[in-house]
Amino acid sequence: SEGINNNAYSVLFPRQMSGNNCTAVTEFILLGLTDDPTLRVILFVIFLGVYTVTLVGNLSIIILIKNSSQLHTPMYLFLSHLAFVDVGYSSSVTPLMLINLLVDKTAIRRGECVAQFCFVASFGTSECFLLAVMAYDRYVAICSPLLYSTNMSTRVCTLLLITAYLGACVNTWIVTGCLMTLSFCGANKVNHFFCDYSPLLKLSNYQDNLAEILPAASAGSVIIITVLIVIISYVYILFSVLKIRSTEGRYKAFSTCTSHLTAVTLFYGTTTFIYVLPNSSYTMDENKVVSVFYTVIIPMLNPLIYSLRNNEVKEALRKLMNRKHLFS
Repeated sequence: SEGINNNAYSVLFPRQMSGNNCTAVTEFILLGLTDDPTLRVILFVIFLGVYTVTLVGNLSIIILIKNSSQLHTPMYLFLSHLAFVDVGYSSSVTPLMLINLLVDKTAIRRGECVAQFCFVASFGTSECFLLAVMAYDRYVAICSPLLYSTNMSTRVCTLLLITAYLGACVNTWIVTGCLMTLSFCGANKVNHFFCDYSPLLKLSNYQDNLAEILPAASAGSVIIITVLIVIISYVYILFSVLKIRSTEGRYKAFSTCTSHLTAVTLFYGTTTFIYVLPNSSYTMDENKVVSVFYTVIIPMLNPLIYSLRNNEVKEALRKLMNRKHLFS
């Protein structure tokens, strides 16, 4: 029983099990983006602006869809969930990054670090599944328009959303579980602006390759499955669009997909670089730059991509503004 208790303790409070005395790490120091004081001030102003636009843009999308009856369709239901995920995704990282740019030393407790990574993984994986669900929605709308209301009923949409969030929970549980089993001893300076898996793995005393292979396999499986759904959906969409004889009809059919395709390309391109490629294939500085793009910049771009190129959203916004003007 004593051996079992020791094993349980070593999992909950990992430390290097060696002959030398080494204090287990209880907090990490985030090194952030740069040491240059001037550059840090400039980056703080830029990213504060980006975060403000992210919150205003995504929350506006959610409010607009909720209050506009013409947007009560599956496509915009999924878009409102994507906006919610983007708010959570950016909020899991950006506030701490802004603090890191203002102070010389940003300390975060080990439990808080694990919690932050858990939120980042949850929202990031949810975005993967939601983008795949949105691709399937466009496939049904273009390839089977007469059966759209049946194939994308309220029940089907609810099941798709539940599946997306459950898939995100499974991936998060696997990767976070691997993170919690890592042992940290002595060194506690994380070369990143948030608690991501790769820099923490490099800092740990992991003894086998499972801690590196399993999270990559889990994240890679999510990306492969969702990318396949997107590709297959758009292959069918392409064939359906090509069957349309008029050029105007083709343009109108495919224009509903351009915003989604842009969002898919930006998101999957950056996440694949970080979570699927081997750690040895990129430097930590490259990791930081790409991480800034998919955790901070993309959540800001998504509402702009879906609103500026979408006539229905712009029309709903105009009607909502006119309605508020009449009652003011």
